[in-house]
Amino acid sequence: MMYEMNHAAIAPLRMAAKYGHHFWTNSTNPVAGTELGRSYAASLGMFERLTRRYGKPEFAITSTEVEGKTCAVQENCVWEKPFCRLLRFDRQFDKAPSDARQHQKILIVAPMSGHYATLLRGTVESMLPHGDVYITDWTDARDVPASQGSFDLDDYIDYVIDIIQHLGENVHVMAVCQPTVPVLAAISLMHQRKDKLLPASMMLMGGPIDTRRNPTEVNKLATERGTDWFKRHVIVRVPFPNAGFMRRVYPGFLQLTGFMSMNLDRHVDAHRELFRHLVEGDEDSAEKQEEFYDEYLSVMDLTAEFYLQTVDKVFVKQALPKGEFYYRDQLIEPAAITETALMTIEGEKDDISGIGQSEAAHELCTSLPKKMRDHHLQEKVGHYGVFNGSRFRAHIVPRIVAFMHKHNHKA
Repeated sequence: MMYEMNHAAIAPLRMAAKYGHHFWTNSTNPVAGTELGRSYAASLGMFERLTRRYGKPEFAITSTEVEGKTCAVQENCVWEKPFCRLLRFDRQFDKAPSDARQHQKILIVAPMSGHYATLLRGTVESMLPHGDVYITDWTDARDVPASQGSFDLDDYIDYVIDIIQHLGENVHVMAVCQPTVPVLAAISLMHQRKDKLLPASMMLMGGPIDTRRNPTEVNKLATERGTDWFKRHVIVRVPFPNAGFMRRVYPGFLQLTGFMSMNLDRHVDAHRELFRHLVEGDEDSAEKQEEFYDEYLSVMDLTAEFYLQTVDKVFVKQALPKGEFYYRDQLIEPAAITETALMTIEGEKDDISGIGQSEAAHELCTSLPKKMRDHHLQEKVGHYGVFNGSRFRAHIVPRIVAFMHKHNHKA
């Protein structure tokens, strides 16, 4: 509630800054093109950007290149429940691809950790030339009426299984960061149930499978403070007039504050650079930084029950690697996995999920033969670089594509 009041209180200043920025950039203003004018415009523009509330971004992917030819892309919702939509990026072919592997289904399970699924826009764009791409588009908890009920970690696992079954045979699952644990749990559970629609492969990327390995500051914070501290200090109720009024949530702005405080110097330097680019009139460089922060500053709320269970099971108790992870009343057994190939991917400089945390999945999936496994440690990338950026496109994507092709159930 205090956050909402502060946002409302600063609204007049934000509006004044917006109009001031328009004045100092107006082509009829003779001072607009001077260094003084650009300085005023940059200051007011940055104030407005830093105090605005960022809405949900769009994927805005309209085309891709397949087998050397450009084709249009249409975004469609193909499955929906109260807390998630499954989006398909439908490639519009004039002629069906000659390579049958182009029809393989790639499911990207986006993190439910504060940012929208659009943070993985680059991941989607990089995979589109290689198959039929789907992504989980998680819903901001503040937009889900309390009458729709709760959503916890077990429900998340249910959603993942439902989506895999909806997509049918030969699905390749890419789990980025937070969902590596529930995705591994879901696929373990499908094997335990002898499900007929087992995915062909799973790629677990930069995730907290075993946070005891090379613990990061995020991991240490959780273990030091414990679940009860988070329950007392970071859980609030959605204020009126949001659709999720009175739902208990972990607000996205707190998650964003935590992310930014971990690398505060880097963000401060980035905004200094942005200010300099604006004053110098370097619009291309400024636009790139603005696009990044438009995405980075767009956050969503998580249901309290999902957030607290994740903190407790994954970070405090490390239940999965200890063999103590339960889905409802059933013990999750990764050793049951025999038909879904496993690839783990980590970043050398990842300060969210330390080296070895994702790789730990191999020690849990003891029934998988060596030929159905792979591990890749990407040099010179941090957490974001595990699923986006130039090194992701140049080095990681080819490894993922080769792994999927090797383990297609139906080529």
